[in-house]
Amino acid sequence: MFRLNLKIALRNLWRNKTSSVINIIGLAIGLASCLLLLLYVNYEWNFDRGFKDVDKVYQVMINFQDASGKITSTGRAPGNGIDGEIRKRIPEVDAVSRIGGGREALLANGRTSFKRVEIFADPEILKIYNYEFIAGNPATALNLPNSIVITEQTAKLLYGGINVLNKSIKYRNQSDLTITGVIKDFPGNTSIKFDCVLPWSFYQQINENAKNWDWGSFSWLVMVKVNDPSKVDLINNKIKSIFNERSSDTKAENFIFPFAKTHLYNNFVNGKSAGGDIERIYLFVCLAFGILLIACINFMNMATAKSERRAKEVGIKKTIGATRTSLIMQFFTEAMVLTMGSVLLAITVVELTLPVFNNLLGTEITINYINIWYWLVIFGVVLATGLLSGLYPALFLSAFKPIQNLKRRTARANAIPVNLRQVLVVGQFCFAIMLVIATLVIYKQISFIQNRPIGYQANLLAEMPQEGELSHKFEVFKSEVLKTGAVTAVNQAAGSFSSVSNWFAGFEWPNRAPGGQDIVFNRLETTYDFVKTSGVELVAGRDFSKDFASDTAGVLLSSSAVKVMNLQSPLGTKVKLNGKDLKVIGVFKDFIWDSPYQAGKPMVINFNRFNSNNINMRLNPSNSLSRNVALISAVAKRLNPAYPVDIKFVDNLYAQKLHSEKILGILANLFGSIAIFISCMGLYGLVAYSAEQRTKEFGVRRVLGASVSNIIKLLSVSFLKMVFVAAFVGAPLAYYLMSKWLAGFEFRISISFSIIIISIVGTAMVAFLTVGFQAYKAARANPVEALNMSKPG
Repeated sequence: MFRLNLKIALRNLWRNKTSSVINIIGLAIGLASCLLLLLYVNYEWNFDRGFKDVDKVYQVMINFQDASGKITSTGRAPGNGIDGEIRKRIPEVDAVSRIGGGREALLANGRTSFKRVEIFADPEILKIYNYEFIAGNPATALNLPNSIVITEQTAKLLYGGINVLNKSIKYRNQSDLTITGVIKDFPGNTSIKFDCVLPWSFYQQINENAKNWDWGSFSWLVMVKVNDPSKVDLINNKIKSIFNERSSDTKAENFIFPFAKTHLYNNFVNGKSAGGDIERIYLFVCLAFGILLIACINFMNMATAKSERRAKEVGIKKTIGATRTSLIMQFFTEAMVLTMGSVLLAITVVELTLPVFNNLLGTEITINYINIWYWLVIFGVVLATGLLSGLYPALFLSAFKPIQNLKRRTARANAIPVNLRQVLVVGQFCFAIMLVIATLVIYKQISFIQNRPIGYQANLLAEMPQEGELSHKFEVFKSEVLKTGAVTAVNQAAGSFSSVSNWFAGFEWPNRAPGGQDIVFNRLETTYDFVKTSGVELVAGRDFSKDFASDTAGVLLSSSAVKVMNLQSPLGTKVKLNGKDLKVIGVFKDFIWDSPYQAGKPMVINFNRFNSNNINMRLNPSNSLSRNVALISAVAKRLNPAYPVDIKFVDNLYAQKLHSEKILGILANLFGSIAIFISCMGLYGLVAYSAEQRTKEFGVRRVLGASVSNIIKLLSVSFLKMVFVAAFVGAPLAYYLMSKWLAGFEFRISISFSIIIISIVGTAMVAFLTVGFQAYKAARANPVEALNMSKPG
């Protein structure tokens, strides 16, 4: 029976080539879109899950409290002393490791050198993450201070292969390190990625802060591996009071949180996880299956649109004894054949578009064809699509009455009312309109954030690391690069303008209110010409100046800092930072250093020429960008020949802060357009169905004098009504959902009425063009042929 049904299915598909091609293309587009989105969802869902025993790996975090004990914020750097206390007091933890660094460092093999991302960690990190070693012993690889473990890619880059054990690497052109391990490269969906890991004992040799720390500093991450995940609550109860026992100023409580969840569950409210990027994942899952559902509805509409041509076939088969079950199986077979053709085309489309998709989103998604789960998902999607898309046509066509069919009078959905098809089309366009509104709101919100004043002049502001010879030749570099005319101002700082690098609590000032010691401030350490270089706007006072020797003990406060400190006349105020007496010499407008979506912490900028690792430069607008870069590079290469010149532009770095919402906008825009396209194909099918059912009516109307425009209007209005019904349902839903999405931003737009109107009118116009094309074809048909076709055969 199956063989016979397959033959009939192939014959019918070949006979109706146009309809078959439209069905296959529509389903293929829907399936390809669904698979691409599910691949992205799988990529995000499996972030940081590529390690053995990942369910036992936790990150130590911290909840900051005010004087009353209320939680004010949650931080990822848990305090610089907590790791030692966990080792001593928590037997339920098997391993603890600090993680610092994260910048690029110069590695040389004696012939060539490359800048690679470094981290510093305790030896237990190799036990916590169970990196896959290609060479070396993970039990001892980081035991000695002069050891280094590198990735496979770094080994090939430096030495052309992975047989590099015990070879020497020159680190930052200063220290000789021995390669004690080579590990597999990390997948793209890994949070803590690096090219080399060095022992914490070595970090203490080159960084005083790593050796001499205090409980009021929050400089590095701490990871733990528990021996039993069911004891997490017990561990949290044990560590929550440790910080307050050791810290005299800042009040806070530590806790551990599953590391694999930190990527998607990154929002904390009152110290508890309150979602985060996981909400985008849910959105993309709904989008994936929503588009697939639209494609299936499109298939149904196209199948029922051609039902008149199958009516006689069904009638004859029923007359000679065919059961409804056998007819349902026949139509299901046709649906599955079409689905299989669509799947093959969809997989081809996914393969061809995946590199573009990765480039667009900045991901590293791959398809693992040897993974059984991939094929099970494909099979499940195919089966569900075939059943879903074939169910309605199979039930509809098999329900035709033999006598009516043989008389060529199609039973107008005695089994299933025609209104169901109208509901399906309304559902299609409801979803499409919601996507259009969502896309416009996302675009407006991203534009709003992008156009929000940054607080400094990011354009023509560049930065480069102060490393190698530049660490003690800054004044020479500054003098020479100014002489070239490539820059108008140069300044050094302890961090980048693009991201927060230091924050603290325990700041002291006159008449500090109770609880003031718990206020968390951002901190940037810098030197002369900070304002001139950055373009930060001063509200009062002045920048650090060589004309005032006392400015080395000066400090600048942000407007929000002045407000929370309740300073009426801030200039000249004596403050104390980490026990050091300072004087306020200036107040500046707040600038965006944290997330651009939220209000930042109050900020303190103090003078420190001995803790600088970044050089900021204001480029000369009179020169071309390439000329400025060439002139700066020439000076840097002459003074620091061992290091490659690494100039970054701050406006590009700032744009990376919007990466998450940029991805959301791209996907909503791309797949929203696809949803509208497939919806219009479904609408085309329904119009074709209606035109086929009303062929005789149109012929009579034409003979009686009806014009082409009258016929187009007659056929189009009812379908456009469905689009506006969809708008009536979809617009309020979209408004509600996007309002909830916007509520997550402290700075946000309001959803204007114009966005909804543009979405509805735009969708209606596309729908009208689709309907109008088919209606015009029906109206232009020869009325004589239409009346002849309606005669009994």
